Amino acid sequence: MRVLIVSDAWAPQVNGVVTSLQALVSELRGLGHLVKVLSPQDFRHVPCPSYPEIPLAWDLWRVGPAIRDFRPDCVHLATEGPLGWAARNWLTRRGLAFSSAIHTRFPEYVNTRWPWIALRWGYAFLRRFHRPSQAVLVSTERLREEFAGQGLNRLRLWRKGVDTSLFQPRERQAGTPVFLYVGRLAAEKNLRAFLDLDLPGEKRLVGDGPEREVLQRDYPQAQFFGYLQGGALAEQFAAASVLVFPSRTDTLGLVMLEALACGTPVAAFPVAGPLDVLQPGLTGIMDEDLAQACHGALQLDRQLCAEQAARQSWRASALEFLNSQPRLDGEPLGQVSPPRLVDLPNVGLDLKST
Repeated sequence: MRVLIVSDAWAPQVNGVVTSLQALVSELRGLGHLVKVLSPQDFRHVPCPSYPEIPLAWDLWRVGPAIRDFRPDCVHLATEGPLGWAARNWLTRRGLAFSSAIHTRFPEYVNTRWPWIALRWGYAFLRRFHRPSQAVLVSTERLREEFAGQGLNRLRLWRKGVDTSLFQPRERQAGTPVFLYVGRLAAEKNLRAFLDLDLPGEKRLVGDGPEREVLQRDYPQAQFFGYLQGGALAEQFAAASVLVFPSRTDTLGLVMLEALACGTPVAAFPVAGPLDVLQPGLTGIMDEDLAQACHGALQLDRQLCAEQAARQSWRASALEFLNSQPRLDGEPLGQVSPPRLVDLPNVGLDLKST
């Protein structure tokens, strides 16, 4: 099957959306499907104002021809950025079906950075973008209920996974506690709630973003490592005593699954994201007093954390994604089982006439 994914978030960006999509692409290709990603790297682009790490494509008239030339069986719009809108409009004008996904709490994210933009405007934006989508994919049941309450329709569950071949327990040296944060260094991540805590041991932050410079200035006692990937990132997870997840606006938080796979428990607020990932008192502690959560998480069984995370694979996530996809002509694909490479015909709708 020929699968086209359109995403404004892609490498070299480092975030949960990119991690999820890269894992999806890898699994789909491993199942024998032909996958193409349309990203800003395929177009001329400019840095996003106030967030230069995010490139914004601007020669959007090339999106339609790129879709047509690939001749996909199904199209998935991963983000609501310029590329997502261009693909949405091109497909909608031709009466072609597609799926989409909500990876971030966009209204809350925008409201955090620009408080004068009301939440209701953000949700109106989401409703408009996703209205023609045949399947709007979300990570958890809680999010499906929440977004349904905001007037979004055709919501489908697409659960995420973890790479347990990379993220796994390692030998840890006994010593002072290490409290770790992994993710973007940005206002919506609520990092000061972590950095202001009076905790024993070390505070480490892995990641980068628009707040790094000011946070390094205000919290010189904390250690900032910048972006890490692969084995270097897994080592930080495994060496940590607790992963601290201070965000109140994430839709999931893949870093929690990655930490747990390394045997590291999580401390977080009792909000969507942590409530969907953590088993209270087993793999994490959630408390409105984040310091209490950090101290409580130190007491949790690391082996149990790793065992729980190992049950969630990216292969199962990819199959769930496939089973939610409509064909371009609007017909459902039906239940998808792993194909053999020799069984895959070179099919794809001829869009040149559309």
